[in-house]
Parts: sequence; C-alpha cells; structure tokens
Amino acid sequence: MTQAGTGTGAVTRAGPGGDLPAHAQGDLSQGDFFLCDIFGAVPKNDLVSMEHPLFSLATRPDRRILQYEHNGAEITVTPSVKGLATIHDKDILIFCISQLMAALNAGRQVSRTLHLKAHDLLVATNRETSGDAYRRLREAFERLAGTRITTNIVTGGEEVTTGFGLIEKWQIVRKARGGRMVSVAVTLSEWLYRAVLSKSVLTLSRDYFSLRKPLERRIYELTRKHCGRQPEWSISVDTLLKKSGSASPRRVFRKMLRDMIAAETLPDYQMEELPGDIIRFSRKGVALKPGQVVEGLPVLKSDTLEQARALFPGADVYALEADWRATWLRTGSPQLRSADAAFLGWVKKRSASGL
Repeated sequence: MTQAGTGTGAVTRAGPGGDLPAHAQGDLSQGDFFLCDIFGAVPKNDLVSMEHPLFSLATRPDRRILQYEHNGAEITVTPSVKGLATIHDKDILIFCISQLMAALNAGRQVSRTLHLKAHDLLVATNRETSGDAYRRLREAFERLAGTRITTNIVTGGEEVTTGFGLIEKWQIVRKARGGRMVSVAVTLSEWLYRAVLSKSVLTLSRDYFSLRKPLERRIYELTRKHCGRQPEWSISVDTLLKKSGSASPRRVFRKMLRDMIAAETLPDYQMEELPGDIIRFSRKGVALKPGQVVEGLPVLKSDTLEQARALFPGADVYALEADWRATWLRTGSPQLRSADAAFLGWVKKRSASGL
C-alpha cells in the first residue's frame, strides 16, 4: 500500500439536493466531497484487503495486535480501545468503493471525502434499519477510524512502508430528531483512494452481504481474488488458515471449512476437500472431477479485455471472462474460430441484457 499524494483529486460538490449543512462543509477537505447517490452501484472490493487479512473475524471486541507476513508482504494491524475493525465493518468501505467506481465509470468526478446517507448504506449492505443497526453502524465507523495498519504492500505501482487508518475520519453531519444519524461524511485513507483511482478492485456478488459468518466472507474474498480468471483454485489448509486471518486452531478451522463445504454457502463458487489436506474451489456450473485439469481453455488478448471494458462499462472484465469460459465449458467446449471475437460478442449480449 502506498501513500496517494494529496488525495484531493477531482471533486463533486453537493448541489441543491444535498443536505450537508453549511457549518459542516468547512470541516470536510476544504468543503469538497463526493455525494453518494448512485442507486444499485455494483459491489466492489479493493484487491489488497481481499488478498491480505486486514480485518478481524472475531464477533467480540478484538484487541490483539495482528502480525502477518507472506511472500514479502508485511502487515501489522493495531487496534484502538474499541478493538480491531471487523470484516462486517468492511461493508462501509465496500459501499464507498462501489459508489466511487460507479461514478468513475460514468465519467463523474470524485473525491476522497464522501457524503452518504446512513439508511442507503444499511440497505445496500443488506442490514436492518432499526435503531440498533444505526448504533452498530456508528461503532463500525469508530473501529475503522481507530484501527491502524503498518505495511509495505504495493498499491498503484509503488512500495512504501507506511502507517494509516482504514478511514482517515468520519463525522455525523445530520441527525434525526431522536438523535439517530441520517447523513455521514467519510474521508477515506489515501491508500484506499489510490486503489480506487487505479481501479485495483474486483466485483463482488450481491449475495456477499447475505453471508453472516465472518469466515464465510473471508473465504469468499480469497476465492473471488484467486479464482476469477481460472476455472479452479486449490490451496492447502495451512496456507488458507494463514491467509484468512482466522485465530482458530487448525483442527477447528478445518472443521469450519468442512461445514462450509456441506452447507454450500459461497456465492458463485463450490468447495471440495481433496487428499493431502487441500481445498479446491471452482466456479459453480463448471463440473470438475477430483484431480481433473482443464486444458485448452481459450486465451484472450489483453486488448480484447480493454474492448470488453468499453462494451460493458462498470463491469469486471475478469469476472466476465471467467463466466464466458464457464459457459464455454458447459456447452461442450466447442471449437472457436476466434476466441476474442466470440468473447466480445458474448459481452455485447450481456451488456444489452444488463446482466
């Protein structure tokens, strides 16, 4: 992860329809902010936090200092007195990333400070809108702002060892008569904003927000990150335990994985346990036998993926590529005169249908 420079970027100001009070505007990055008003924005997640365990999977206040090192990446996660930010708290960041990416894909200007309605965030992330839900949302903001990350992870093409919070600051800018938050302003950390500007993000299934168990969410993230461009992904239980960030003993972790396999909870993916303490993940709808390796998969040119982005603005082209290959496998792996032309034709149909 790297620092993003000034982080000011281009700006969208709230117009007459916005409800940010004039007295609050001076507190928010010189009065400049992006208004979260894109209904049905596609859920997006940043690649770094999908790959590395930055969030606690605990359901109670977690005040451990987490240390993680893998393939040259070093991470220290330090909690505040409120505890570590949890993977459910991450919903706030996913909502913000989704809004920013939808705006960028639509050609709108964005800013590191976002103004959002608490109700919209709760609905978009499949949460209740009760009074208790608003209280929990405030606690999530506090944990996100208080949790500190120190790392040397590369974001935006640079490696800088740096420390930062998951969000820089937040404030309630309007309350209902009963004291419930209505509008909230959030300033993202510079590293996360840089990840958005460089489009270092992936699309998530909307069913992600229906996953209630923290480990299910974390396993889905890892699978989405590693299985996006291939029909399957295999990993040892030991490595998966490390990458997940779970504090459970190995035998308990394996039992939880077996429970997930039996329940088939992951959106878009299926899990299976293989000999040698290996877990294999594959796209649903792509039938793979134990030990089967799919050869002869159609390979697309990088230019083709860029053309797909233009044909289907806002879509995750790698997810489209994986879906297209899954369709190709299900239909008997027909011989293709031009894989690139076939893929682009398929993308045009998907874009026209809005799926």
